[in-house]
Amino acid sequence: MSNSDESEAKVHYICQTYVEQKPGRDGQASLKIGKQFQYSTASEAQNRAEREAQLEDCAGADAYMISEDPNSGEVGSPSFLVRLGNVPEFDDF
Repeated sequence: MSNSDESEAKVHYICQTYVEQKPGRDGQASLKIGKQFQYSTASEAQNRAEREAQLEDCAGADAYMISEDPNSGEVGSPSFLVRLGNVPEFDDF
């Protein structure tokens, strides 16, 4: 028996939306995460981001993939599939 399946990275495909928060003391509006959806394929995540970004209450949407090491639980940096509308800078992610 082989444990090779357990040592392979697990890939997650995520659609994440953003909504604008009311301006704070500094007068600047900020973004916060609205919704998150997980899919089994990149195209599903990207299609959902495209649909969500068109909604009136959505400031922007990302579709991205991340790899998870099943042994340690560590998650890598996101690889963006699509970024639509008003989204945070990558450094803020």
